[in-house]
Amino acid sequence: MRFLGYRRDDGTCGTRNHVLVMPTVVCANQVAQQITALVSGTVGLGHQHGCAQLGSDLDLTLSTLVGTAMNPNVYGVVLVGLGCEAVSASEVAEVLKRNSKPVRTVVIQDCGGTLDAVTAGVRAAMELSQQASCITREPCNLADLVLGTECGGSDGCSGITANPVLGLLSDKLVELGGSVILAETTELIGAEHVLARRARTDEVRQALLDAVQAAEQKARVMGVDMRGSQPAPGNIEGGISTIEEKSLGCLHKAGSSVLQEVVGYSERASRRGLVMMDTPGHDIEQISGMVAGGASVVVFTTGRGTPTGSPIVPVLKVSSNSQLYEKMRDNIDFDAGTIISGHETLQQVSTRLFAEMISVCSGKLTRSELLKHNEFAIHRIGPTV
Repeated sequence: MRFLGYRRDDGTCGTRNHVLVMPTVVCANQVAQQITALVSGTVGLGHQHGCAQLGSDLDLTLSTLVGTAMNPNVYGVVLVGLGCEAVSASEVAEVLKRNSKPVRTVVIQDCGGTLDAVTAGVRAAMELSQQASCITREPCNLADLVLGTECGGSDGCSGITANPVLGLLSDKLVELGGSVILAETTELIGAEHVLARRARTDEVRQALLDAVQAAEQKARVMGVDMRGSQPAPGNIEGGISTIEEKSLGCLHKAGSSVLQEVVGYSERASRRGLVMMDTPGHDIEQISGMVAGGASVVVFTTGRGTPTGSPIVPVLKVSSNSQLYEKMRDNIDFDAGTIISGHETLQQVSTRLFAEMISVCSGKLTRSELLKHNEFAIHRIGPTV
């Protein structure tokens, strides 16, 4: 089984063919936005980072921006910098060039201000966009696919419908040689021992347990007990009683495959198969981290509903119940609630979802893409200085 994708020079395969206009610092957001508005075939993302950061926090912003630009769904990149920021456009560009990613840079201070920078950026974006338009889809193996899994706004049905369905899909993709990213470290609390049993090695097992323990410790430093403050109000209203119940439902997304590796936020895995990425539970920060880590499609399960998406990766929304699907048809792509009504089994719904994912990877637009939901956020681990 294959999907129709875009093969890149580094051997990866994308599900989309974007030209990304990326500000390397918050000060360049407006210029990047104006370039994107003027040139067809481009997508942009804004963020609040790139300056007044130190140490590992600054490194995380740099790695997330580089990883996002290197995503296989991106043909080429126009980097927009200010000229005096900590994360410079030239620094990011050098990494992209070493990895054969087409890249152009625009520095606002060097151009002489906003208007000239926009002009230079538009010309650069036009060039890359025209080049990208000549690239055509070709058959790609599912072994080249990296799936990001996400659950947000979970309810009492999530752990018995949408998440197990996604877990079966994840297992099938792994069996076919593909890769699956499980994230949301805070939403493994109370269930981490279940996933730890499936770790490939003792080292992988310990890395998983350490990540969950560190997430709990961060909350304790703030005077918060995660096991007493979660689930969130929306989760409780939707029927989830404890953080352990929420975590067990979240874990279903990972199916039953062996856990191959634990990686940091925005880090690319060195092994294929099921991988755990250490991310926060914040939906947008988590998706952005997985995208920077190479995910070219995201399947997002929800019981309460959410419209959010990604600038460069299709996000396929799956409802845990049919009431939500009918209520938020503008935002939800797929209904897993037919399991509750008894019309379909878990396996039947998973087979349907797998086929839908292949269609999306081959070019079918998701609801979040149609409505231009381009949310993007970088995880922050340090103070602004």
